[in-house]
Amino acid sequence: MAENGVEGHDGHLLPKALLFASIRFYVVQSHALQQGDAEKLSEILLENGAVQVPRLPGNGKIPVEEITHIISTTSDFQEYEAAVAALKAVVKPDWVRASITKARLANSRQYSPDPRLFFSGVIVCCADLPSGDEEAIYGGVLAMGGLHSYPVSKLVTHIVALTTEPEKCQTALNRDLKCKLVLPHWFDDCLKLGKRIDEAPYMLPNPEILRVKPEDSKPEAARPDLRGALSIQPGRLPTPTSSPSQSRRELTVFLNKKVMLSNDLELGSHLRGTLEDLITNGGGNVTGSVHKADIYVCQYREGSDYRIASRAGKDVGNLSWLYYLITHNGWTSPLRRLLHYPIARQGLPGFKNFRISLSNYNGEARVYLENLAKAAGCDFTKTMKEDNTHLITAHMVSEKCDAAKEWNINMINHLWLEESYAKWQIQTLANPRYTHFPPRTNLGEVVGQTQIDKLAIERFFFPKGADVDMQLDDIHLLKSMRLKDQSLSSSTALNSSAAQPSSSAGDQGAVPHRPSLSERPTPKASKESRRQNEGSGIRTPVPSRHLKEGKENETPSTTGSRSAKERAVAKLHDLAPDIALFEKETKRVGGVVFGGRKTSEEKVSDTNKKRSVSKDEDSDIEDEGETRGVKRARKAKAPPPSMRLLLSGYQRWVGLPKKEDDERAKLREMGILITQQPTNCTHLASPHIVRTQKFICALAHAPVILSTDFVDQCLAMNKRLPAEEFPLNDTEGENRLGFKIADALKRAETNKGRLLHGYSIYCTENIHGGFDTYKSIIEINGGKCLLYRARAGSNTSSRAGGVDADEGSEPDTPEYVYLISGITREEGKVWPKFRQMVHGTGLVPRIVKTDWMLDLALSQKVVWADTYALTDKDAVSDT
Repeated sequence: MAENGVEGHDGHLLPKALLFASIRFYVVQSHALQQGDAEKLSEILLENGAVQVPRLPGNGKIPVEEITHIISTTSDFQEYEAAVAALKAVVKPDWVRASITKARLANSRQYSPDPRLFFSGVIVCCADLPSGDEEAIYGGVLAMGGLHSYPVSKLVTHIVALTTEPEKCQTALNRDLKCKLVLPHWFDDCLKLGKRIDEAPYMLPNPEILRVKPEDSKPEAARPDLRGALSIQPGRLPTPTSSPSQSRRELTVFLNKKVMLSNDLELGSHLRGTLEDLITNGGGNVTGSVHKADIYVCQYREGSDYRIASRAGKDVGNLSWLYYLITHNGWTSPLRRLLHYPIARQGLPGFKNFRISLSNYNGEARVYLENLAKAAGCDFTKTMKEDNTHLITAHMVSEKCDAAKEWNINMINHLWLEESYAKWQIQTLANPRYTHFPPRTNLGEVVGQTQIDKLAIERFFFPKGADVDMQLDDIHLLKSMRLKDQSLSSSTALNSSAAQPSSSAGDQGAVPHRPSLSERPTPKASKESRRQNEGSGIRTPVPSRHLKEGKENETPSTTGSRSAKERAVAKLHDLAPDIALFEKETKRVGGVVFGGRKTSEEKVSDTNKKRSVSKDEDSDIEDEGETRGVKRARKAKAPPPSMRLLLSGYQRWVGLPKKEDDERAKLREMGILITQQPTNCTHLASPHIVRTQKFICALAHAPVILSTDFVDQCLAMNKRLPAEEFPLNDTEGENRLGFKIADALKRAETNKGRLLHGYSIYCTENIHGGFDTYKSIIEINGGKCLLYRARAGSNTSSRAGGVDADEGSEPDTPEYVYLISGITREEGKVWPKFRQMVHGTGLVPRIVKTDWMLDLALSQKVVWADTYALTDKDAVSDT
């Protein structure tokens, strides 16, 4: 390496100042990266050619689309999820130093601050371990954000060995490398727990786990970082009203933020006023409208405001979280800590039946777990008795643990409680993660690292739909069913209902407004309600059935005020999805109350009813849709389909839809169901090997592959013949494409649809065959397909590879990013931008022909040859 330059991606020497020339960055300040350190880091980047991007002037947010890298010691900043979704590199400051040291851009994946990648920053090297153990360790480290290296270098952080005798260990000791020599047990325990624990008990030459008995006392594990997140109810205001005005001006966490304090916090006027002063003095604003708010603070996961704020992606937290922001004057996500998020008033379903006690947790960790158990809704007991159901313990040495074994009480670690609460579902005790206790580790050291599962919370508390309370939905729907025969009431009743003003959506505890019966489309009356009307003295007049769409009820004009009408219309607009869903339910046989899916016995009893399509009792929805609406009246019910057959390249039915319908029906009677879905077919039939989307996608699931002669002969003989007599034999096709079907099927069974797992593969927009075709092939093989348009701000994600080896050796597993492209002039224009984008992340671009993906998917193995690569000379003019 020359002293006056660095090696570029093409091997040529570039001026040192261009090392970060392709980088547009922003540095996130935090407690671990103060302003002074952040400025020094920025200076290093700027001196080496990088461009620093400031925050947006209006809302103060990081302009994610304009940057390539975010430098941060933590993932706990507001734009993190957006940056990940936009495939931007979020790296620790060590990435900058490592790039300078190596004189090339370091692998950004190794320096991710995401706590879920708990091996981030770890570069492991194995010494004299069995090959199976070595590969298992490397695979686990790669999956959890780390990297591996075969040679020992100054970049290696951990050497895994059984003793210090191997040559690699001696090399590290003699060269005084700053790496840790650990037993493989450490990786095993970390992977079992899904957390990174302290290496000290596993370190060579005299590891504690081999010389100390498991029953000996273990060190206590303090978690001071849990302070401020120990309870859903904060103890006191962090900044009193008597604090100097200067300290108030230093509070910048609410700068340009609008905060809404919910009524369910039940704050006194004095405390509310104090909080509002702190927010406004810090550059923020307090609002009473959830639509205007950036931050919504509440106590419970209920109410229309909570659901509106959550669906809109606003930051929703509780009072404890608000106090934490004020105390630390720094941003943290309310999802980062379990007790910073609003609680459910009734607790986690099923938890009220549990009596839980704690053992071997101390200090902040114990207080945190006690409050978490109570927030989940269980009966928490400080002392343990025989009627306790669970004991949560940090290790297995205590009197409570001995008693739990004797009384047959479930013993688990705190991960069971945290993950049950985070996912809002009771986790199974059979998961070995919850019953694993490393012999010399106090699990209190990893308490509080679990985050709220946003998708699970959304599924249970604010699914897409109307902004009304779930409990109230059922009441209103049942009431509407009982009163639906009164929906066409007199004009006086309509006027009075229309003139009633709606309650504010923001009022806590108020019943959310629902449209009056006159505002709803009238549901179809049941026979029973008609009989009730016929027997009554006063009959409701029946409107015409030929009213215009949207005018099912002719509502007379009202005498209410204009503002009441406007509020009613606004609320009706908000409730439109709920009304549409209700109307859909009323059209089902049995209505809302007695509707639902029929059992098989009910289906049999209804076979005499008039219907346009006879559905097979054992076929699913997609298969029913494949019958093409054929009317079939059979004396005997068709047998269950024992074969789901996918046809590809079959010409018998081309242009003959009626013949196709008739013959598909005959095959169905034989137990052969013709399907169009590669994911659920059991057999695939083709006249020869074809490179069609259906054939290639189906191959990923290893179906039985037949010749289409099987279908022809079954129809000719009018009976089902043995499928094994009609294998697909296409030697010519196998020789031409360079693979054997039998070998491909064996590999497909081994791959289990994960051939491309971890790969992110790009496709050009105008690729021959269409982007969706390649997207389906890539995704069915476990990969991720992305459309590349060469727009500004594009960034890349790749499959994990090995660490860059030091001292002149080649990388173990180069990290390639693939772009599948045609050779048209328009597609060729994006190739330079793609290479530039990939080079900017320190990876290797490969622009390939479509044949690469098709051959890969057909042979079910990742293959490479230089003939697949495209160069600028391959792009031709459009003809």
